[in-house]
Amino acid sequence: MPDAPLAELAAVLAATPPAEALPRALALVGPHLRADRCFLYVRDPAQGRGRIAFAWCLDAAVPDPRHDWQDDTGDLPKQDPLFRAALAARPSVFVDDVFAAGPEVLNQEFERTIFGHRALVHAHLVDHGQLWGILQPCVFGHPRHWSAADRAYLDAAVPLFLPVVQAYMRGLGKV
Repeated sequence: MPDAPLAELAAVLAATPPAEALPRALALVGPHLRADRCFLYVRDPAQGRGRIAFAWCLDAAVPDPRHDWQDDTGDLPKQDPLFRAALAARPSVFVDDVFAAGPEVLNQEFERTIFGHRALVHAHLVDHGQLWGILQPCVFGHPRHWSAADRAYLDAAVPLFLPVVQAYMRGLGKV
């Protein structure tokens, strides 16, 4: 892995217990992508439950979206096309402008009310067709084009996060 930011991310994720590694990793991903916030939704695929467990925010003005465990196979996929795509193990979704995205991509009202961001990446952590988590860097207040370099970075980062999220969930006794 010759890319220095990815090598640093891999080292952070490999070097510490998952509960410590994951927030440290988000603190690398967020600034690297020039995001305002980067969070990690972790999930128990067998139970259909998950939560936003970790978040990095650029500053205190950016809302922290962390929440308790929730069932995520009932109403959530009905309200959120992005979550439906994640559950279906579809490729990650890069949204340059929430306001310009169609209803087949996302629910604008849901995104505005729940998250408030303007641009985001919905990066799916999937193993054998099962969703284990979602890595979501985002930007507030203005659209953001996700470049080919951003996409390549996230495509390489997602597989680094997956085993650490799985280990974190096993450590909680969730799987």
